[in-house]
Amino acid sequence: MIYIYSFLFAGAVCAIGQIILDNTKLTPGHVTTIFVISGAFLDIFKIYDWFVKVCGGGAMVPITSFGHLLVHGALEKASKHGVLGLSMGMFDLTSSGIIAAIVIGFFVSLAFKPKS
Repeated sequence: MIYIYSFLFAGAVCAIGQIILDNTKLTPGHVTTIFVISGAFLDIFKIYDWFVKVCGGGAMVPITSFGHLLVHGALEKASKHGVLGLSMGMFDLTSSGIIAAIVIGFFVSLAFKPKS
């Protein structure tokens, strides 16, 4: 059953993003920002943790999980180290994803040439 919930959650995020792109003048960057902020907002009230528990990996794959991880890590470190922990915790959980994006982006840029 978790596979169905996972598929439905990730599909709903993609469908909402596509509906926003089709019916507004927002760019993909705007939609990405909206999803990161909504994931962070849902994590503040512990709602996103429930999505992760019910949907599993389907809730951890979309861009909303990036906002969730930023806030989750920041709040966890802030409880131990105070205000300084906010900036330390943000990158504890997201560092591997950020580094993977940089490395993969570098190798893709070597493999392909721009058209202009």
